[in-house]
Amino acid sequence: MNMSTLIVLAAVIVIAALALRSSIGHFKGEGGCCDTGGGTLPDYKELEGPKIGEKTVRIEGMHCENCKNRVERAINRIDGAVAKVDLKKNVALVSFDREISEEDIRKAVEELDYKVVGIE
Repeated sequence: MNMSTLIVLAAVIVIAALALRSSIGHFKGEGGCCDTGGGTLPDYKELEGPKIGEKTVRIEGMHCENCKNRVERAINRIDGAVAKVDLKKNVALVSFDREISEEDIRKAVEELDYKVVGIE
């Protein structure tokens, strides 16, 4: 092998290693993706009245911290609902201080192109 071939091969190996490291971090939820919002945090929200219940929403398609934040923001826009997403378990725990329809929760999540696979 000549010197130019070795240099090109070394460059390809370095680029592949960096790409792999970035992909692993992405799927662990490190760094933003999926939207131009980057790692924007969700707006903090508290229930206005006493909590009367909670629902666990199983969601497919979330891969990173930005996905988590987008889902929390969308559910938090529903009057009387506050969401906390667990990215590792792919669930949102939705607390509410008034009756919230499962259809409203499903619509808020699926408008973001994630899939609700169950609400308990």
